[in-house]
Amino acid sequence: MAYFVNFTQPIPLTLYVHYPWCVQKCPYCDFNSHNVKPDIDEAAYIDALIKQLEQTLPMIWGRPIHAIFFGGGTPSLISEAGLNRFMSHARALLGFDPSIEVTLEANPGTVDFEKFSGFYQSGINRLSMGIQSFDDEKLKALGRIHSADEACLAIEAAKGAGFTNFNLDLMFALPNQTVEQALADVEQALYFSPPHLSHYQLTLEPSTPFYKNPPPLPEEDLAWEMQLACQARIKNAHYDHYEVSGFAQKNRQCKHNVNYWQYGDYIGLGAGAHGKITVPPEGKIWRTQMPASPGGYIEEMKRPQPGRQILVSEHDACFEFMLNALRLQEGFDLSLFEQRTGLPRSAIEGGVKIMQEKGWRMVSEPNYLKLTTKGRHYLNDVVSLFL
Repeated sequence: MAYFVNFTQPIPLTLYVHYPWCVQKCPYCDFNSHNVKPDIDEAAYIDALIKQLEQTLPMIWGRPIHAIFFGGGTPSLISEAGLNRFMSHARALLGFDPSIEVTLEANPGTVDFEKFSGFYQSGINRLSMGIQSFDDEKLKALGRIHSADEACLAIEAAKGAGFTNFNLDLMFALPNQTVEQALADVEQALYFSPPHLSHYQLTLEPSTPFYKNPPPLPEEDLAWEMQLACQARIKNAHYDHYEVSGFAQKNRQCKHNVNYWQYGDYIGLGAGAHGKITVPPEGKIWRTQMPASPGGYIEEMKRPQPGRQILVSEHDACFEFMLNALRLQEGFDLSLFEQRTGLPRSAIEGGVKIMQEKGWRMVSEPNYLKLTTKGRHYLNDVVSLFL
């Protein structure tokens, strides 16, 4: 049923490309990733990505792409030839915004100066590097394939290859970690002056080895102390805490991720990839989903109508918007809800009223929704109001 009736503004569009292979799967990871094998057919996988992109064109024709994000898995394992072939087709098929941001996730154990230079020449202009920690003991506990020295060398190599825009991923509340060790990781990361820093807590996700056999993680109160201390240090270094786990120097927010949080549209290419595409003339929002296994994805793309398209309901649109937008520290104007869902703001007024009653919402601006410190602390409870 089409119920979305008032898409008043163009909805930004980005592109996510999933590269599903890793050297080895980390014991805490629940992403769709698979150990790389000598017989993987990267060329067939790139063919499938291109075919899926071609088949998506009728839904997004004429809309510029503002950002591209290669995630995984370990996209830095991709060959230079494979990356160049995909990027060439993407440029031919899509309209790239002049200031397009193209991010590729990189594992420090899979890159060097030559590979970074190849990425840069292919059109990648931003890196997201999975450092996680600068402590060899903690890296070993996490099952990472790189050392602290290799992480530092990779960052310097990326800078030397021309990358001025990059993110460093850090985790805290690691096995047996102290507040001082967590702060030391932050201090080392700040030494490299990354334009963007992601800082998030290690959590035990179902279906992972860590969930079945939990490592000795810090108690909840200690983890909270780490979070507050590290956030204070990062903000003291003049980073804007713009999203729950995202910190950025001025004008260096991740465009692709901000588009997620603001409930923009994105094409999802690759094994297990999800997408969201709004079709204003139809008054509909569609979710797309592809098979998880690389082989299954390649075979699926041989079908006339591959993957799944799911019509987003009014209820789901409300929940999805709030789930994402409430992650933004600055909040959002309620007109954004109307623009991105096509629904009136009255659709969420019941939950917003409860937020206000519980002291979870700042009330100085009636048309603006921003969480109080208490609201941010109870974010899961806030989001559940819109389930």
